[in-house]
Amino acid sequence: MKIAFIVDPLDKLKAYKDSSVAMMRAAQARGHQVFAVGREDLSVRDGLVGARATPLRVSADDKTWYEAGAAQSLPLNALDAVLMRQDPPFDAEYVAATWILERAVAQGARVFNDPRAIRDHSEKVSITEFPEFTPTTLVARAAGDLNAFIDELEDVILKPLDGMGGSGIFRVRHDDPNRNTIIETLTANGTRSIMAQRFIPAISEGDKRVLVIGGAVIPYALARIPKAGETRGNLAAGGRGVVMPLSTREREVAEALAPRLWERGLLIVGLDLIGGQLTEINVTSPTCMVEIAHETDCDPALCVIQALDGQG
Repeated sequence: MKIAFIVDPLDKLKAYKDSSVAMMRAAQARGHQVFAVGREDLSVRDGLVGARATPLRVSADDKTWYEAGAAQSLPLNALDAVLMRQDPPFDAEYVAATWILERAVAQGARVFNDPRAIRDHSEKVSITEFPEFTPTTLVARAAGDLNAFIDELEDVILKPLDGMGGSGIFRVRHDDPNRNTIIETLTANGTRSIMAQRFIPAISEGDKRVLVIGGAVIPYALARIPKAGETRGNLAAGGRGVVMPLSTREREVAEALAPRLWERGLLIVGLDLIGGQLTEINVTSPTCMVEIAHETDCDPALCVIQALDGQG
């Protein structure tokens, strides 16, 4: 197969831990041809979606992990699969890319994750579809509503709807003297909605990333454990990653969501759970594949390519 990966600039990828690089390596190992595409390489000419696709030869060397060939102009429907792996921010250009990729799907291209599903799926707000699995949660922007939520629950997490890597996350207690300032800052004085959730003490045991690939649940999670004095487990915020088998509860949640998300064209999903409760559903560019593969006999990147093979 010819498989294109829409990714950030190649020289910015950290090959030793990047899930997209791991998938490229797995695809090449199975005899597939790998291409890289930047979001700026997408175009539509007279209705036909195409891209400047750069063929790659990848290696296990994390320092010089790829050799790039000459870029080729290809219609996306000439490729066997296209994986949208562009990192957030989910800005206007990201939305434009989903519009273009949606046209490619209409022309027969196989794009994962499905561009419409990505565009319609807020990684934070999407959990409200599954309240039976989530902590007590409020999405609002009015200070009165947020303050009432804090007064009721006494210990909460506030976070922006478009944040990643732990950015903009605050733990706020009912007696926090800075709570009004935090609310004003996060909501931009009431003009932006944010998410408030009951604080889960089990964060000390890790914010668990559970991968769902092609509707199948990977049996291991990466627990991102906060450093001392922190309530954020995100690796980007200094958390420590520990691979561990799924608990009974984590498997129950993942298996309940897996078929529904796969029906929507979401090939690769990263569920975030704390204490067995669902806090986010990540679909733009879920990670943690490399860490799981290093510590177990399960290779999530290979599972992605096998899922694509099965869809051909």
